[in-house]
Amino acid sequence: MHHDNLQRWQHTHAFGQDQKRTGELRTIIVIAITATMMVVEITTGIIFGSMALLADGLHMASHAAALTINAFAYIYARRHAYDAKYSFGTGKVNALGGFTGAVLLMIFALIMAWESVERIILPVEIAFNQAIFVAVLGLIVNGASVFILGQHHDHHDHHDHEHDGHEHHDHEHHHHHDHNLRAAYLHVLADALTSLLAIFALLAAKYLGLIWMDPLMGIVGAILVSRWSWGLLRTTSDILLDKQGPEHIQMKIKQSIEDDDHQVADLHLWLIGPNIYGVIISVVARDPQPPEHYKELIPSNLGLVHITIEVHECLHEDPDHQAVP
Repeated sequence: MHHDNLQRWQHTHAFGQDQKRTGELRTIIVIAITATMMVVEITTGIIFGSMALLADGLHMASHAAALTINAFAYIYARRHAYDAKYSFGTGKVNALGGFTGAVLLMIFALIMAWESVERIILPVEIAFNQAIFVAVLGLIVNGASVFILGQHHDHHDHHDHEHDGHEHHDHEHHHHHDHNLRAAYLHVLADALTSLLAIFALLAAKYLGLIWMDPLMGIVGAILVSRWSWGLLRTTSDILLDKQGPEHIQMKIKQSIEDDDHQVADLHLWLIGPNIYGVIISVVARDPQPPEHYKELIPSNLGLVHITIEVHECLHEDPDHQAVP
């Protein structure tokens, strides 16, 4: 068969992953802000001999590194969108970036908890004025970063796949379908929360003498951050492990195909990128039709970008329900 004749059945597997996401630019802006703040804090910390400034600067460095992973995931997915080595495109790089960010966030939470417990056992002297200044500065910078990353809906993710009012059925996949952006957002939100709790604890320690409030707020922050991290780990690992897609989409696919003569015997639906799905359907029919017939029956607004259908002829049944060819 001539190669040109095959082209009408061939298609790319980029599925829109070659398009630049709005989350990519936002993440790079936040990296620039975080890195600038990190340099300022480390420099002033060394000049003024402030442990609080130095510690916060190093803390900022760890978050700049985590955010850089998220930025790398965006760029890698975009540049390798047409790479034939990826069977279903690079959409899952987004989930992998989110998963990596969530792992780092969990490590950050454990370090917060460890340091806080250490300070309850062995309290250290706090330079209140310097520490409060650092915490307020951190809150302003992280607050700005939260605002920049806070717009969850990336217009490239939506395409034209509205889900007929079923958004509430699958909150994880819809509202936070850009898991890479979600991870970056949670990192800066964790930083903002840490700064806010630190301000509260330091004021309580300075004016009420409640020195133990500082490490206690550290533990509270660690618990909240680990909860966010766990939620993101669960969602992204489901995608990376090809967990079966949302039930309401499965039902719509079955309802569009099934009737008295046609039944769906097997259905595999899985996420292959932000808000886009691959599906493999096995149809059993008394009067089999070509696969294209069943593809045309499936609604076009379900986010299905790669549909594979196999059709089997149903065996006729005799009066004793014995299947015969």
